[in-house]
Amino acid sequence: MDTRGFVTCITIVAESIVETRLLEGLSASGARGWTITPARGSGPKHQGMSEIEGGSIRVEVLASASVADRIWQLLREDYFTNYSIAAWEYPVQVDRAERYCDPAPPR
Repeated sequence: MDTRGFVTCITIVAESIVETRLLEGLSASGARGWTITPARGSGPKHQGMSEIEGGSIRVEVLASASVADRIWQLLREDYFTNYSIAAWEYPVQVDRAERYCDPAPPR
């Protein structure tokens, strides 16, 4: 039985200072999990994000389209204006795609 399907991968590179708050927001948006790794690089303003105190993190989330939409809304409303954050998305094919379906609505 083929259990493959497509989901959205959202990658977020952010100041590590926002990690706890960002993860709480991802969870509240319906994300079922994520992967976090340290990140280094340089952005459009030619300031390396790793130069910001505490360094940077890269967060990758696999999610359904509706959860991805809520994550983008979270980033626009709470992060893009006040923090050094880059984000992008792309479709990925995964096995056991049902693992990334929307959870039950929040209570």
